[in-house]
Amino acid sequence: MTRKLKVAVVGLGVGRSHILDGYLPNKDRFEVAVLCDRDEARLKACGEEFAIGNLVTEYDALLGMEDIDIIDVCTPPGTHKDLILAALKAGKHVICEKPLVGSLADIDDMLDAESRSTGRVMPIMQYRYKEGVQKARRLIELGIAGKPYLATCETHWHRTSEYYEKPWRGNWEDALGGTLMNHAIHTNDLLFYLLGPVRSLFARIATRVNRIEVEDCASVSVELTCGAIAAVTATTGSIDEVSRIRLCFENVTIESDSRPYCRPGAADWRFTPANDAVAEEIEKALADFTPPPLGFAGQMQDFHRAICNKTPLPVTLADARQSLDFATACYWSAKTYSAVALPIMADHPFYNGWQKAF
Repeated sequence: MTRKLKVAVVGLGVGRSHILDGYLPNKDRFEVAVLCDRDEARLKACGEEFAIGNLVTEYDALLGMEDIDIIDVCTPPGTHKDLILAALKAGKHVICEKPLVGSLADIDDMLDAESRSTGRVMPIMQYRYKEGVQKARRLIELGIAGKPYLATCETHWHRTSEYYEKPWRGNWEDALGGTLMNHAIHTNDLLFYLLGPVRSLFARIATRVNRIEVEDCASVSVELTCGAIAAVTATTGSIDEVSRIRLCFENVTIESDSRPYCRPGAADWRFTPANDAVAEEIEKALADFTPPPLGFAGQMQDFHRAICNKTPLPVTLADARQSLDFATACYWSAKTYSAVALPIMADHPFYNGWQKAF
């Protein structure tokens, strides 16, 4: 019999999406038992929508609820660290939306806290749970794709001033960063997920689209540890919205669907083989492929399995650290007009964050 884990969802903006797309498809694995939000009207509306009667406005109330297994943090990024550390101290498992925190020092503190807690932390990286991504990863891992040459990674979205009427979205303290941290983070994670870690980069950022503190345009030249080079670009000033990854390998070119948001990774990725023999290898490799549940549903399913079986989490704090390492290097490169080698170490000027430097 499957053990049900009880969840408290905190922050009912994206938290509502977690319920709809993550927990309800896994209702035999999870029970959303408590909702928490300081907006009482939104709290009441979500409680009625999902027939959840336990509604609280104060986060601390969740920490003493012994029957709660998981706290799902969906609040603005600047609040994440304190909420996660409090949950770990209380022995709760944590699921948290991106970006996790705003410095490598913060995530190292979190790794230390996790090592001393019975709770574990899973950052949300739901783009990995798409059919196209999993097919691409299989071809790469089996060696069919061959030597990686070059990649492009585009997150070109459209955001008007109305989007920034929630003031936390446009400032360094609350949002922790701009389009690199809050829009491109998922697409960029797919680049690392498929090609591995970054060795070095050179970045430019600018604020050209809206009157905000943080960057809304970015261009990064990347060298990966595997030897491939990549161009990563992001903006909130694209009228035609695109999220796209294109990977050029020795034996196959892999290209994602270009539609934005959760679309990168969907079933209609293109795999262009070098010749008929490679095409046959691809067909054989994917003949028995079974796609995972999409998006939040797939990640929550694997999280449940990992917690109940005490196996590695599907996405870890180490994965989130890799994304944060990339962002830290980007901001330092843009600030100093210099190439940056990764990983960033504790003696780096931006190890404790970059938010006060811009």
